[in-house]
Amino acid sequence: MLNPCLIDKWNLKMKDMKKIFITLVVAVVATLSASAQKFALVDMEYILRNVPAYEMANEQLNQVSLRWEKEVNEVTKEAETMYKNYQADMVFLTDDQKKKREEEIVAKEKEATDLRYKYFGPEGELYKKRQALMKPIQEDVYNAVKAVSEEKGYQAIFDRASSQSIVFASPRIDVSNEVLAKLGYSK
Repeated sequence: MLNPCLIDKWNLKMKDMKKIFITLVVAVVATLSASAQKFALVDMEYILRNVPAYEMANEQLNQVSLRWEKEVNEVTKEAETMYKNYQADMVFLTDDQKKKREEEIVAKEKEATDLRYKYFGPEGELYKKRQALMKPIQEDVYNAVKAVSEEKGYQAIFDRASSQSIVFASPRIDVSNEVLAKLGYSK
């Protein structure tokens, strides 16, 4: 008759062997499936620099931004001038006149702040204009990247310009020029 301790040890060894076998099978399957995947890189900065519509949109945004910044600065200067005049005239003003001038200065400063927020705030005019100008270009680039991916059988295409984790990548897997060609701008 077999010793029950020996049977328990034998059962434990069999369980350990099954775990090792299953782990090996999973590792082999994962290795085979990972090696079958194809990856590529694009450099979005390079692509966008070579799309004339993007450069024109950027120039248009810069012009609008400068115009709005000038407008905000003019209102801010008006508030500063009002304050300097107030300081110079303060000794001659009654308490009611002082209060009125202070309220006017505060109102002008608020106007400048509101104007800055209106143009440059998170949902401001510049943001809306950027969305309107850039979204169609970004969609075209995305569609071109997607088309190259589907044609070449890539499972993933990474942007090397925005990924800080890519230390080195072979230039052979960079498909930026193919994306430009899809967009109609051959390099």
